[in-house]
Amino acid sequence: QVQLLESGGGLVQAGGSLRLSCAASGLIISINTMSWYRQAPGKQRELVAGITSGGITNYADSVKGRFIISSDKAKKTVALQMNSLKPEDTAVYYCYAEIRSRPLTMRMDDYWGQGTQVTVSS
Repeated sequence: QVQLLESGGGLVQAGGSLRLSCAASGLIISINTMSWYRQAPGKQRELVAGITSGGITNYADSVKGRFIISSDKAKKTVALQMNSLKPEDTAVYYCYAEIRSRPLTMRMDDYWGQGTQVTVSS
């Protein structure tokens, strides 16, 4: 059973920083992509940042220049350093990973963490 465990959310003032971490555990053969999504109240879940196994990153326009995604392949972790936080960054942040966990197939499956709340006060 694959699990993603997030940590690092909390309350911060505008202009402050937070670092989110996510660790994948369980039967994992390979990880293709790890990403962070967020969902604010009344809004759809959106991609914040992603990183491939080859280290290629992509960011939502709203966070470019402020957030940095990084991963440690050996530890099966992904982190999101969030700087210059704004009230509009307030949301539940979810870790996502595309993981191969079944040895008899090359199929990759989608896994999500339970979410961690980030609240930015003005």
